[in-house]
Amino acid sequence: MTKNALKAADRALLSPHGLGLEELEKALRKLMRRDLDYGDLYFQYARAEGWGLEEGIVKSGSFSIEEGVGVRAVSGEKTAFAYSDDISMDALLDAVRVTRAIGAAGKKQTVKLSPRKPPVRLYRADDPLASLDDTAKVQLLERLEAFARAEDSRVTQVMAGLAGTWEVVLVARSDGHMAADVRPLVRVSLNVIMEENGRRKQGSAGGGGRFDYSEFTDDVLRGYAAAAVRQARVNLEAVPAPAGTMTVVLGPGWPGILLHEAIGHGLEGDFNRKGSSAFSGRIGEQVAARGVTVVDDGSLPNRRGSLSIDDEGNPSARTVLIEDGILAGYMQDMTNARLMNMKPTGNGRRESYACLPLPRMTNTFMLNGEHDPAEIIASVKKGLYAANFGGGQVDITSGKFVFSASEAYLIENGKITRPVKGAALIGNGPDVLTRVKLIGNDMALDPGIGSCGKDGQSVPVGVGQPTLRVDALTVGGTG
Repeated sequence: MTKNALKAADRALLSPHGLGLEELEKALRKLMRRDLDYGDLYFQYARAEGWGLEEGIVKSGSFSIEEGVGVRAVSGEKTAFAYSDDISMDALLDAVRVTRAIGAAGKKQTVKLSPRKPPVRLYRADDPLASLDDTAKVQLLERLEAFARAEDSRVTQVMAGLAGTWEVVLVARSDGHMAADVRPLVRVSLNVIMEENGRRKQGSAGGGGRFDYSEFTDDVLRGYAAAAVRQARVNLEAVPAPAGTMTVVLGPGWPGILLHEAIGHGLEGDFNRKGSSAFSGRIGEQVAARGVTVVDDGSLPNRRGSLSIDDEGNPSARTVLIEDGILAGYMQDMTNARLMNMKPTGNGRRESYACLPLPRMTNTFMLNGEHDPAEIIASVKKGLYAANFGGGQVDITSGKFVFSASEAYLIENGKITRPVKGAALIGNGPDVLTRVKLIGNDMALDPGIGSCGKDGQSVPVGVGQPTLRVDALTVGGTG
């Protein structure tokens, strides 16, 4: 986004409410009359919709408009925050009066806003909700259902969903920095149920990103249908998974969710500043096997986890977290970076104007290695191939995790053989990093379906990785 984002922010957030640069500067000057380290105003306007189709009928639908402003004041480690869903000068000044109370009396500070533009335009500003009319949106879901049923006659139920959001944000800071962003986001989801001989199994697929509904062509929808039905078909044929300690090969793409949960959260600045992460104070140390390089990159075009600017107005960046096994850095927002004497990395994110920013992941993934995926599979005499994951649980402090595999297979004598059900991976994130033995050359990002929860806030994210061989991982099974 360039100046167009600032113009869009003015049209959506300021002008309709009688606000402009002069009013924002006045509010910030009043905020900074106290002895504060920092203050900011965060404005947001968002339109969102959701459509749900089941058995050929639209069973659910939603539409919402949300707007408001959050005011933050920071003094040392203390933060005061107030928000209002009324964007007006009176509401803004009320929020300022509440938040500035944390600072001692101090001299008045001059604030002069200087509108900035992000260095890179990552996605178009078009409203995805307007890219199709309502009839066409329903027809899109109907075609998706038809494609899924055409894949296999054993498909008995199809549930398809379409969701879109158009969001405008504006950040004005006490240091004079002012930036805006216009963010589209769409997603298609598909769940199918397949039945045979009294058994029922589910498969799912979908995708999305920061674009509009026109990206969901029939070829793309057929791909989702084929993937969901194939997963259900595989699960119908699955035998109970073995249990024990064994070599596990993780597939490329979405299995990077394990990396995100078991390792990524432990590399966020707040956990490390507080000393509650297994990676606290370990920059420069070897924390993973040689060859393991992990990055967080919010600057990838059109990706679900990408941001032209973060929610503190800083440009997104590519941050190397682990380089060739050595811990290189953390993901930082402005507050934790200042308290740790580090630089912000463009990872300050919040769910909405009613939330405080936190250091959060954007698109987090492991880079390629040197090995062909077939070579990695061939190197395993007996083990498990985890192609896809479902849910999981992680303890940030210890790094311990449990993840269930939604699609997994046995590896026998260097070949992928029978599908298995009920497989769960159990381990410790930092320990797993040291057990990576082979890294594939097929790095892939997920299809654009990820969301991440932290402190009650949910934000869109991306994950990815190449094929990985991990030795001596505990597998909980049913066989």
